[in-house]
Amino acid sequence: MLDSDGLLADKSNVQVILNKLAKLPCEPAAFGLNCGTGPDTTLSALEKVISSIQLPVIVQPGAGVPKNVDNRFMPMTTPEYFTTYGIRYVNLGARAVGGCCGISPEHIADLARSLKPLAKTEHAPALKIEIQQNELLDPVPTEEKSPFGKKLKEGKWLKLIEMTPPRGFDLSDTIQKAVLCREAGFDAVNIPDGPRASSRVSQVVTAIEIQEKAGMETIIHCCARDRNLISIQSMILGCMAKNLKNILFITGDPPKLGDYPFSSGVFDVDSIGLITLQSRLNRGVDVAGKSFGHGIRTAIVSGAGADPNAIDPEREYRRLGEKIEAGAEFIITQPVFDPPTLLAFLKRIRHFGCPVIAGVWPFASYRNAQFM
Repeated sequence: MLDSDGLLADKSNVQVILNKLAKLPCEPAAFGLNCGTGPDTTLSALEKVISSIQLPVIVQPGAGVPKNVDNRFMPMTTPEYFTTYGIRYVNLGARAVGGCCGISPEHIADLARSLKPLAKTEHAPALKIEIQQNELLDPVPTEEKSPFGKKLKEGKWLKLIEMTPPRGFDLSDTIQKAVLCREAGFDAVNIPDGPRASSRVSQVVTAIEIQEKAGMETIIHCCARDRNLISIQSMILGCMAKNLKNILFITGDPPKLGDYPFSSGVFDVDSIGLITLQSRLNRGVDVAGKSFGHGIRTAIVSGAGADPNAIDPEREYRRLGEKIEAGAEFIITQPVFDPPTLLAFLKRIRHFGCPVIAGVWPFASYRNAQFM
């Protein structure tokens, strides 16, 4: 069992184990990471040691310690959460994934369903982009990328409204509502990407129609669930071609949460990886580390999501810091219903110096409030 820094309980390096293994008369068949304090810690440990281990790596995280939430001890590792991390282990290079303390048959069944498509393909190592530093172009300044980016840099008060694309393909009502929003003084329309793992008309097509027919700037969401790295890059290049310059990068809800639980999630990367990819594209280098050449680079304003109400706030703060370090230029929060919670969150992240747009959700009905 290793901690999140890849160290043993006595704080010695994993190399101690590897040295002892090398002295054995027969070579071990595999190296295992077992139990720990949850899938997230195990992922951090795997990231630290995977490159130094030549043996196949088996990962079997525990469910972690239940957390005290309003005087109730609640397990945080749901089957969907466990599966999301299982996919990340495989993408990092793990050759087998299982579970330890607290992992139930339901967790394993959900994991197996999502990993089965990956098992049919040859194992691929984690993505590594080799780049010569002198090949990287200077990114376009945020204020020059889009009107929204200019308002961000000027510190203006921004009013966004989220409009979910329809389940069908008739966008006429959506465009009419966007016109009303423009006339009401909103700065941009925020367009989700298959929210709650639902299938809707493309958020990119919706944004193009709104910008061209309603004269309203858009911010599209891009989640890691449905597309591999090749498709994500193609989508971003298409956004540049159609003047969609603002993208909020999110990991996305697991398919099991939506109407198509039999669908497989991709999750080549998470939101941090997406922002890192966009930062490279903004400097003229694609996902394979190849330069676009001739001074060509994207000019996308990259955003990140954050949840001030997160049950595990320390993990939320840590990941938000990683998103900003990766290149996030603005933050949009999940809906906030308690002002003190938002104010405490803003105070905690003030040192990041990243603009924050607070999510506010007016309840449509009592039933809507119960759901939230």
